[in-house]
Amino acid sequence: MASSSPPPKLPIPGRRNILITSALPYVNNVPHLGNIIGCVLSADVFARYCRLRGYNALYICGTDEYGTATETKAMEEKCSPKEICDKYHAIHSEVYKWFDIKFDKFGRTSSPQQTEICQAIFHKLMENNWLTENTMQQLYCDTCQRFLADRLVEGTCPIEGCTNKAARGDQCDNCSHMLNPTELIDPKCKACKNTPHIRETDHLFLDLPLLEDKLVNYINDTSVAGMWSQNAIQATNAWLKEGLKSRCITRDLKWGVPVPIEKYKDKVFYVWFDAPIGYVSITASYTPEWEKWWKNPDNVELFQFMGKDNVPFHTIMFPSTLLGTGENWTMMKTISVTEYLNYEGGKFSKSKGIGVFGNDAKDTNIPPEVWRYYLLMNRPEASDTLFTWTDLQAKLNSELLNNLGNFINRVLSFIAKPAGAGYDSIIPDAPGAVSHPSTSDIAEKVSKSVEQYLDAMEKVKLKQGLKSAMGISTDGNRYLQDSEFWKLYKDNPANCAIVMKTSVGLVYLLACLLEPFMPSFSKEVLRQLNLSPEETLSFSEEKGESAKAKTPWDLVPTGHKIGRPVPLFEELKDEKVSKHRETYAGSQAERSSKAVADAEATKIANQLNSIALSGGSKKEQKKKSGNSKSKVAEAELSVAKLEIRVGLIRKAEKHPDADSLYVEEIDVGEEAPRTVVSGLVKYIPLEEMQNRKVCVLCNLKPVVMRGIKSHAMVLAASNEDHTRVELVEPPADAAVGERVTFAGHSGEPEASLSGKSKVWEKLAADLHSSGELVACYKDVPFMTSAGVCKVKTIANGEIR
Repeated sequence: MASSSPPPKLPIPGRRNILITSALPYVNNVPHLGNIIGCVLSADVFARYCRLRGYNALYICGTDEYGTATETKAMEEKCSPKEICDKYHAIHSEVYKWFDIKFDKFGRTSSPQQTEICQAIFHKLMENNWLTENTMQQLYCDTCQRFLADRLVEGTCPIEGCTNKAARGDQCDNCSHMLNPTELIDPKCKACKNTPHIRETDHLFLDLPLLEDKLVNYINDTSVAGMWSQNAIQATNAWLKEGLKSRCITRDLKWGVPVPIEKYKDKVFYVWFDAPIGYVSITASYTPEWEKWWKNPDNVELFQFMGKDNVPFHTIMFPSTLLGTGENWTMMKTISVTEYLNYEGGKFSKSKGIGVFGNDAKDTNIPPEVWRYYLLMNRPEASDTLFTWTDLQAKLNSELLNNLGNFINRVLSFIAKPAGAGYDSIIPDAPGAVSHPSTSDIAEKVSKSVEQYLDAMEKVKLKQGLKSAMGISTDGNRYLQDSEFWKLYKDNPANCAIVMKTSVGLVYLLACLLEPFMPSFSKEVLRQLNLSPEETLSFSEEKGESAKAKTPWDLVPTGHKIGRPVPLFEELKDEKVSKHRETYAGSQAERSSKAVADAEATKIANQLNSIALSGGSKKEQKKKSGNSKSKVAEAELSVAKLEIRVGLIRKAEKHPDADSLYVEEIDVGEEAPRTVVSGLVKYIPLEEMQNRKVCVLCNLKPVVMRGIKSHAMVLAASNEDHTRVELVEPPADAAVGERVTFAGHSGEPEASLSGKSKVWEKLAADLHSSGELVACYKDVPFMTSAGVCKVKTIANGEIR
């Protein structure tokens, strides 16, 4: 007999009830990695954390389906808007399912509930006199015989200093300014490419200036109590500082929620007005008792997740709409906002098809837990971050495989060994663990890490939460290694049992803490521990489970039999990275064209190979041989011959005998700092040289500069006329002493780059800063385990 689905969750008096939403993804394209980390994945992590802690959490999301973009996409694909929505809703659902996103409800805005609730809110605003009627000048296309909604117009951005020639009528993606279509320079109809002209038409407006006092009181109270992220506060304050203006809530479209007034029966609500109401209507499609979530501010906390371009709609527009109804709505308490995730030195773009998209991630055969880990460890919480294939490779191989996976596999494999070599899969007893010195030390460290994890997660600092959890794995590895358990097994069985029982407790703890981030990983670890996820995966304060972390040796009971250990992660090799970089270079359209061209090239090559070609003259053969040697020499000249490391300037002072030189003591991960002399005095103030991370070329032959021997070189970028110089900076989290790597270029560095070989001079010719300020060798970024190295402002500069 089939089991019935569980009843819908409703708020429970006396419990912590948390309503979670992520920005509704638009249905005009496949989501890319930037979309995924920006809203649905971040919200999923927090929702899973809330469930882990025993909170009563409801996670609502769905596809945003009305508006101009859908009509435009339907025109492109020669079908109806509904067919577009059906197609892309299914694609989004499939992508999120593969990424292990666990919604309580993933709905749609093109629903009867959306029409009903949206129109009810509108009527309340009308009754309360927050709406005004105005005549607008709007662009009209004679060819298409229609008024053009914002996104059906493109032109040059009118904002001074912005040169974007493809700005939309509602917003410029380049400078992020909100626009009106009539402000665009040289506007064009997106459908027919003809120039539209201005005509008058009546529209309805939400009078934001009249609502400003109510709104400002809400923002002032909630931004503090809800610990809004700094980028959300800045974006909101920027809007308030500019002064609120009445915003149009109607549009001349067919696809949308109809305006329920006779005069406006041919218009629909503008998507900014109706889309946030989608959170409410999707909850209404989940349960008819939706008001218990949405009109219950005393018992429900609302957390909302989104990218930075969505902030004004959630901190200005939507709150104003709800406040204007005069009803007792559950208002947003906490907003978590991400900056942009960029792709290999450029920007992810749905419209241009640039980057790695949800379906691409699946096609790489890299498991979803690896993608989730990478995106969350690289979550752009305070500033833009960069996706690169080499960074993904470094995080998988170093952090997941060599740290986390290695620790868990060593512990479980040793316990699984037969008696005489291990414990025959049975967890040993460990009396005296509390007084065992290194074990009590690790317990104290882990307890602090758990406190940091909980503090970070409660404040929705997801990246910090993940780092705190991974720190337990690092400490566990050190504890295991320092114990020399393989010797203890014979020499001191009692202490060995303590170490292994404590370590297996840490394995269980990691499975718990990392479940919000990598649920499939946690499920597999629990399978190997022979524990049921449904029964054991909990970290509730009420049940005292989080307190148990202070005694990790008690987390898995004595006598419990574990399952069969298997490796949890696979190495991502250089050749795979190179292949992925090549496969996902350019736009989706370019990739498709390239695939066709590659197939044609293969066909021609096969035809040529089938023809017997006669050899040329000896002279020609000798020439070919010479070319071959030249190519070999070029191949041997690899950037891997440079030993560039992350350095930290411990001290910098002016050279005693040269006004233009600094003398620095730089830590590059060796026993003692290196003395380095740099000609940077006239470009960088002395105070800016102190305690600063830099990229250091460590294998140049030492050279004496005005009586002081310099043992390395600090890398810096200069502009074309060498009037400005800036240091090449590694990410703040890059480890001091780690080697800077270049995708597709592996190998050992030269012991010493002597002047005779000219290796440095030849390679330096291809070192530069890109247009996106990324330090590169040719088109390959300088890469560390924490991301790419960059310069502050000098684009397309030389690096020396």
